[in-house]
Amino acid sequence: MSILKNKIDFAVVLSVEKANPNGDPLNGNRPRQNYDGYGEISDVAIKRKIRNRLLDMNEKVFVQSNDRKVDNFNSLRERAEANETLEKIMKDKNRSSEEFAVIACEEWIDVRSFGQVFAFKKGRGSSQGVSVGVRGPVSIHTATSVDPININSMQITKSVNSEPGEGKGSDTMGMKHRVDFGVYVFYGSINTQLAEKTGFSKEDAEKIKESLVSLFENDASTSRPEGSMEVHHVYWWEHNNKIGQYSSAKVHRSLTIESKVDEPKSYEDYNVTLEELEGLKFEVIEGR
Repeated sequence: MSILKNKIDFAVVLSVEKANPNGDPLNGNRPRQNYDGYGEISDVAIKRKIRNRLLDMNEKVFVQSNDRKVDNFNSLRERAEANETLEKIMKDKNRSSEEFAVIACEEWIDVRSFGQVFAFKKGRGSSQGVSVGVRGPVSIHTATSVDPININSMQITKSVNSEPGEGKGSDTMGMKHRVDFGVYVFYGSINTQLAEKTGFSKEDAEKIKESLVSLFENDASTSRPEGSMEVHHVYWWEHNNKIGQYSSAKVHRSLTIESKVDEPKSYEDYNVTLEELEGLKFEVIEGR
């Protein structure tokens, strides 16, 4: 595989309809919202979806969620120790953190993409504690809605007892929250200097692009029903050198999204315009 040589910037425009794109556990799992009323989806949630899509593409992923894992390991340490070379390094008192990072990047696409902190306590036997940090080339911003969002809260009941002999009634009250409609956008970049350090390749960049185009495939849940979240377009800029012809901020600003009506109800109620920057190659991919 060829190491990525040209800087890349990207943007993803998506819509949410009657769904909770990213609940805030510190606020009753209501959809995330900033102080100005705009909706947010954390970069951590976006990376989780990218990792899931990479798993669906049969790529090796280090950080797997319990409900989507494809192996029998119950911890990150177990997954790391399953690699014989990493296990030997972890047991070596004179181990090299750099060697550990190189092996981990070769093994897992999410490590060489997003980076990873390997922090393991001293284990049994001769296993030593591990503290290794890897900086990844792929950075992703928090997704923010174009307009302030309207959150609809619904009271729900559970008409069944969870445990036998419960004294209270079978109807238990709860709340469910959703965004009626909103268009969100998030931006990202791929740094070539860090790509050289982790071994991130041009082929890896294509896989990241593919995961963005199909971000919400196989991602349905009770709070995000099938079809309630949709990627409309992925904008992909490839510079002609390592540091980039333009700053990422200027590239990201070249994409403008504005509502055409006071209360937009669909993606068609928005104008999306792209200012072409001289000499900068770009691609617009329609979501699946």
